[in-house]
Amino acid sequence: MLNDSVDSIKGVGGKFTEDLAALHIYTVEDLLFYFPYRYDVFEIKPLRELIHDDKVTIEGKVIHQPSLTFYGKRKSRLVFTLEVENVAIKAVMFNRPFAKKQIAPNDIVTLTGKWDAHRLQITVSNYKKGPAENHASIQPLYSLKGDVTNIKLKKAIKRALNDYADQVEEILPESYLKSYKLPNRLDALMTMHFPANRTELKHARRRFTYEEFLLFQLKMQLLRKMKREATHGNAQQYDQKKLEEFIDHFPFSLTAAQQRTLTQILLDMKSPYRMNRLLQGDVGSGKTAVAAICLYGTVTAGRQGALMVPTEILAEQHYESLTELFGERAKIVLLTGSVKGKKRKEILEAIEAATADIVIGTHALIQDDVFFADLGLVIVDEQHRFGVEQRRTLRDKGLHPDVLFMTATPIPRTLAITAFGDMDVSVIDEMPSGRKEIETYWAKENTLDRVLQFIEQRIAYGEQAYVICPLIEESDKLDIQNAVDLYEQLQAFYPPSIRVGLMHGRLHSDEKEDVMKRFAANEIQVLVSTTVVEVGVNVPNATIMVIYDAERFGLSQLHQLRGRVGRSDKQSYCILIAEPKGEVGKERMRIMTETNNGFALSEQDLKLRGPGDFFGKKQSGVPEFKVADMIHDYRALETARSDAQEIIEANVLNNDPEFANLKTILVKEETLFDKLD
Repeated sequence: MLNDSVDSIKGVGGKFTEDLAALHIYTVEDLLFYFPYRYDVFEIKPLRELIHDDKVTIEGKVIHQPSLTFYGKRKSRLVFTLEVENVAIKAVMFNRPFAKKQIAPNDIVTLTGKWDAHRLQITVSNYKKGPAENHASIQPLYSLKGDVTNIKLKKAIKRALNDYADQVEEILPESYLKSYKLPNRLDALMTMHFPANRTELKHARRRFTYEEFLLFQLKMQLLRKMKREATHGNAQQYDQKKLEEFIDHFPFSLTAAQQRTLTQILLDMKSPYRMNRLLQGDVGSGKTAVAAICLYGTVTAGRQGALMVPTEILAEQHYESLTELFGERAKIVLLTGSVKGKKRKEILEAIEAATADIVIGTHALIQDDVFFADLGLVIVDEQHRFGVEQRRTLRDKGLHPDVLFMTATPIPRTLAITAFGDMDVSVIDEMPSGRKEIETYWAKENTLDRVLQFIEQRIAYGEQAYVICPLIEESDKLDIQNAVDLYEQLQAFYPPSIRVGLMHGRLHSDEKEDVMKRFAANEIQVLVSTTVVEVGVNVPNATIMVIYDAERFGLSQLHQLRGRVGRSDKQSYCILIAEPKGEVGKERMRIMTETNNGFALSEQDLKLRGPGDFFGKKQSGVPEFKVADMIHDYRALETARSDAQEIIEANVLNNDPEFANLKTILVKEETLFDKLD
């Protein structure tokens, strides 16, 4: 059986079993599905196509007798010249003195090694006498530890395939194999370990990419179904007519994207199942308007709504704007850490007695003494700023309330499909008309004086500016301008009439709130800050965002920072001060100056940084696949998600024999469900 211990394979003894355990290989199945992490293809290409520093294979005629020199203890260097395409190529081989007797002038040899395009030199790692074989040989390379070598591992895999091949069952339905032209599981498995050619390897990888994505998406869709069906009797009968009147009363028209996402959310609220939806939208795309309409829907259904945000100043801004928007339609209360004593007691009583329709607040909403009469809708803004437990605590304040998470971090579609597979995802991918696009410029440090003069000109028109720094204090490791120094420099640069403020993460939360309030009230014209301003506060008068050492930030973070300006009909500017050393840094600056679309930027960021970095290692929620790559294989991911939805909706796992093996694998891995929120 495939779940037999690896020591049941002939030639795998006690020591080798221990070494394999270090690679998390315990069973025959583990060994068979321990795939190579890359493949070396020994393919001869024309010299002009060889890339500097790549591993390459060349074939040529030896021109001179090789020269051998010894140095150090048992170290040697063998050098000879090769004629390839009428070009003299120098070959260097280390610590193989015996090769001197094997290589003679006029011999044809095939060499593999690291190519130096500048010196026309190859540092040889493999060689053989005679011309290359007609077909390119492919060498699988595995991740190894301890005494395990590629050769030993391949021998064990070969024996396992010989003895257990008949145990490898197909798990994909025949119709899928035909439709997608995929090889069967056993053939693909053999090809992954012993590829005959690049075409077969490509199809084997394609097969396992799809299989991995399909299994993952099925788990996500099953989880989603379980979550939905666990909560019946949650339908909110909102008043459609009142909602339409409320929308007509807005001082602007909803965009097509806002209307689309609103329809999706309202359908969820009307369904008997609990809503679990993520609303994504770029900074300024109008998520708050959609949230307000949904909150009013809950109020017309006779239930309460709650909006939880990460900071007090943001809670206050939402409270003011929603109070103005709702007028007499709903009783809105604000609950934050600053609300104390008699006022807090009155608010808590109003929430419990249902005289408060909508509660806006911070973490204060989830404290033990907050009791809702009938919580129908929970909206969590900037959901990544709250932990799983905090979000769960707010949900549990009511009997199965609908839950809407909102984020202004544009998450690439591939990551949203994967990390939020158990949630429905709505995207506002359109900006309201009339907004002027933020002009973004990349400047070098030696132009700082000009940038500061430009800020002074804009302040003369009554506008304000942010200046962002990556660090708070001087760091020996990083040569970065810090916020405190820059604050002092700007105070010295500007006349006393221009007030400069300072904000960073080490200030007490009350001090941060105070600085932001003064900036919002235009008592501070230039705010020097670390990235703590990234989320939240709306200061329409701020039109300039200067980001120091911009190469230190990812594209998504730069875009979030840029979104702090451009919140009115005034022209806004983002100036990136950067001296990037590498190509990735330069590419990042170029992309920022060329696009204002957060989703396009997030896709580029994903390519430059990888999924782990995108979410932060700790809370990425991004699964590790053996073969599949979410970025490059995104089409397969889309296909797998669509197929998984059809499979779950049609319930074929339970009633179609073609899907029996797929169901067996899912049942075997059901422990995964225990880990999910």
